[in-house]
Amino acid sequence: MHPDNDYIADQFSQLSKLMDIHGENSFKAKSYAVASYTIEKYPEQLADMPQEKLFMIKGIGDAIAKKIIEIIETGELSLLQKLLQQTPPGVVEMLLIKGIGPKKISVIWKEMEIESLGELLYACNENRLTLYKGFGEKTQKNVKEAIEFYFKNQDSNLFAEVEQYAQELDQRLKKAFPDKEFALAGEVKRQLETIRQLEWVTTASAKECIHFFTLNGFEQLAGQQDILAFKQPDCLPVLLHLTTENKFYTTAVQKSSSPEFAQAFIQRAGSETEGASSEKAVFSQLHLPYIPAPLREHASILDAPPTAFIEPTDIKGIIHCHSNWSDGSNTLEELVEACKARKLEYLVISDHSKSAFYANGLDENRTAAQQAAVDALNKKTAPFKIFKSIECDILNDGKLDYADDVLSTFDLVIASVHSNLKMIEEKANQRLLKAIENPYTTILGHMTGRLLLSRKGYPVDHKKIIDACAANKVVIELNAHPRRLDIDWRWIDYALQKGVLISIDPDSHVTSGFDDTRYGVLVAQKAGLTKENNLSSFSLQELEEYLLKRKKEKGI
Repeated sequence: MHPDNDYIADQFSQLSKLMDIHGENSFKAKSYAVASYTIEKYPEQLADMPQEKLFMIKGIGDAIAKKIIEIIETGELSLLQKLLQQTPPGVVEMLLIKGIGPKKISVIWKEMEIESLGELLYACNENRLTLYKGFGEKTQKNVKEAIEFYFKNQDSNLFAEVEQYAQELDQRLKKAFPDKEFALAGEVKRQLETIRQLEWVTTASAKECIHFFTLNGFEQLAGQQDILAFKQPDCLPVLLHLTTENKFYTTAVQKSSSPEFAQAFIQRAGSETEGASSEKAVFSQLHLPYIPAPLREHASILDAPPTAFIEPTDIKGIIHCHSNWSDGSNTLEELVEACKARKLEYLVISDHSKSAFYANGLDENRTAAQQAAVDALNKKTAPFKIFKSIECDILNDGKLDYADDVLSTFDLVIASVHSNLKMIEEKANQRLLKAIENPYTTILGHMTGRLLLSRKGYPVDHKKIIDACAANKVVIELNAHPRRLDIDWRWIDYALQKGVLISIDPDSHVTSGFDDTRYGVLVAQKAGLTKENNLSSFSLQELEEYLLKRKKEKGI
C-alpha cells in the first residue's frame, strides 16, 4: 500500500522542523513547510498519480517532487532519516509539546544542553528557562504545563503524580461500597518510584464493580480470572482483584508485595492465614512481626523483619536547597520562614557553584557575599541556623569547582555532576571517585544524575562508589525530588552495610519543594533506612557536632 498524502505531508513537515532545530538553510526549511501544507490540502492522492504530473503541481518544484517520489517508492525520506539520526530522540519528542517550536527547541538543546522532556520539565521547575532569551515566566509556565499534560498520557507516572488520585479513588470506592471491603494494593501501596497501574483488592462482586466503573466513565478492558481491568482517558489502568471475605486480608498482603515476596509468603502461609481480621493479623498468625507493604520486596525479609524505619516526621532540617542567589525562587529569609513553619531546626543553603552558569552559579565574590548574608541572618533567627553550603559541580576531570581556600569556608559541600553526562562507566567512576576523595566533599549529590521516566543517568559501579564513600566518610544523598530519587533505594542496604550515612534532601528550588522530602522518606522506607542513619534526621546539635568532628578528622 502506498503512503497517503497525510503521511507524505508529515514527512516534509518534520523535515522542515528538524532543519530549523539544526539551524540549517532557513529558505529550504520554509519551502518544505510550504510543500507539507500544499500536499496535505491537495485533492488527489499523490501516490495514485503519474509521476510526471507531480512536477506540474503548483508549489511543488523539481527537488520536492523527486522527494515525494522517494517517499512513495521507499516509504521514507533519506534526508529526514539523516537528520533524525543526528538528533536525540528526546529532542524530536519536544516537537509534540505545545508552546515550543523548532527555534526554541534549538535553544533548549544547543544552549541549555537539554535532551529530553524530563530534563526540560526539571529545568522549568528550577526556573532555568527564564535565563535564556525568548523564554519568559509565562512561556516557562506554559511549557511546564504542556509537558505535565503530555506525561499524563504515557504508560507510567511518577508516584508523586498519582498518589493523590489513587487516594481519592480509594475513598470513592469505600463510600460507594460501604458493606464491601476495598484495599489499595500494587505499586502505589508498595511506594514504588514509578507507577504503571492502580490496583485494589475487593470483596465486591464483578457485577457491582463493572456497574460502578462504567457509570463513572471507565472503559472495561480485557481481564483475567478474578481480575477486572478498567481505563479512563488520561489515567492509568485500574485492576481489581476479586476475593472472598475469608481471604481478603491474605490476598491484600499478596497483591501489595513484589512477586518474589508474594511467592515466598504464599509458600509459608498456606491456608493458615484465612479468616484473618487485618493485614497485621495475617503476619501474627504466622508468628511474624508485621511487615508493611513498602518493605515487601525480598523474600529474605520474612526471616529478618526490621523493627523500625524512618518516618517523614523524623526529618529535622532541610539539606540541599537553592535560593534566588542562583536558580531558586525564594530569598534566604523566605526559606528560613518556610522551615520554621514546618518546625524544622536548620537549613543547609546549597546554591550552585560557578561552573553552573546556566543556573546563575556563584563565583567566589558572590559566594563570600552570600556567606556574609547568612551570618547576618543567623544572628536574627537564632536558635534556628542556616549552614553555609554549596552544590559544587564535579568537573569533567573529577575536581571540584572551587579551590581549597574557598571550599574551606563552607560548613559542608555537596558535590554533584551536572555537565557532560554522556559518560561510559569507567569515566563516570573515575570522575566520582576523585570527587569523593576530596577532603571537602561532605555529601555526594544525586549519584547517577538520573531523571525518572526521562533520563537513565550515567552508569556507575555502585559498590565501588559506595565503598569509596565509606572509606572517605562521605555521605550519599537520596535526592528526594520525585523525578530523581537518586541514589536508587535498592542500593541503600549495601550502603548501610558499609556504614555509609544517607541524606534525604529535597533539592528544592521553591519553598513548596521542601515537602518533596517525604517522597525520599517513602522510598527510603523500602530499604529499611532508620532515622539514625539519615543525616537530615540529625538534630541541629547533632549536625553541628558531626560536621565539626568530620572536619577535625579530615584536618581541614
